[in-house]
Amino acid sequence: MAGNIFGTAFKISTFGESHGKAIGVIIDGCPAGLAIDEAFIQSELARRRPGQSAIVTQRKESDTAQLLSGVFEGKSTGTPIAIVINNKDARSKDYSHIADRFRPSHADFTYTKKYGHRDYRGGGRSSARETAARVAAGAIAKLFLKEKGIQIHAYVSQVGALKMSKSYQELDFAQIESTPVRCPDVELAEQMIAHIKEVRKAGDTIGGVVNCVVQGCPVGLGEPAFDKLHADLAKAMLSINACKGFEYGSGFEGVKMRGSEHNDIFENQDGIIRTKTNYSGGIQGGISNGMDIYFRVAFKPVATIVSAQNSVNQEGEDAEVVGKGRHDPCVVPRAVPIVEAMAALVLTDHYLRQEIVRL
Repeated sequence: MAGNIFGTAFKISTFGESHGKAIGVIIDGCPAGLAIDEAFIQSELARRRPGQSAIVTQRKESDTAQLLSGVFEGKSTGTPIAIVINNKDARSKDYSHIADRFRPSHADFTYTKKYGHRDYRGGGRSSARETAARVAAGAIAKLFLKEKGIQIHAYVSQVGALKMSKSYQELDFAQIESTPVRCPDVELAEQMIAHIKEVRKAGDTIGGVVNCVVQGCPVGLGEPAFDKLHADLAKAMLSINACKGFEYGSGFEGVKMRGSEHNDIFENQDGIIRTKTNYSGGIQGGISNGMDIYFRVAFKPVATIVSAQNSVNQEGEDAEVVGKGRHDPCVVPRAVPIVEAMAALVLTDHYLRQEIVRL
């Protein structure tokens, strides 16, 4: 299986399966001398881990990260950093009834046809559990970006039809972690939580949207052709399980505007060139322009539901599929740290690529 490596200058390779012994990541390209705060890495994993609230999967995993290499006396050495996270609470028997059946909207059919053999336990490699490794690597990327004055904040802006009307400028990012759904609009968050519980009680799932804002990004990150900054952000987000859409800046709403309305006018603000508006989403010509980068990521309803669904088995015979085990009724609360991690990986990679160019 190819496609397990992400990045160019700051490169990660993840490994492991949902019900295997462990999952993990190898980070190559982390500069030497970076202070590695293991408590921070653990806190980021805690934001993604299962079992953290009543509106997420109740699988109990501590997601304790073990740093095996690349760190000495609290700092990176410049050599590959290996992190492993052991699986402790897998219940493989919950999947034995679908060993030869294709679950609707899962990777079962495509994996079987592509590889001829698949790990049916929790989806194996296709499981969202793999994203814990990304969050661990993203935490190290965040530590690097923090030294550069770059901050990343993601939050839930929509669950089903419940949609936030406020812009990110009106929000207090300190409120993101104040509710289990990670929506900084506390009143809307309560409605979202109630809706997720209602959907779960009905044996169903619901989708949502995660917004992300990057502040403090310097001018110049991104390449002008195939490695545009927004293109790499899009690839990063669309590689996350259940992601169905990505838009940045004005996005699809921008098509309603005329060029005279949509153009971001430049002006000199105390000796620094900025734009009056930011419909470009902080990126022009594929390169960051110094304004806030903001984008939205859409996630579908979780594919596993407890209601019976018609499908077929590997022989093409009619078969019934009933979801068992422990699953998220809505993925977006736990997707927030994953979105931040993937954004951090892209920005760190481009920052280091830009430094290499300057050398």
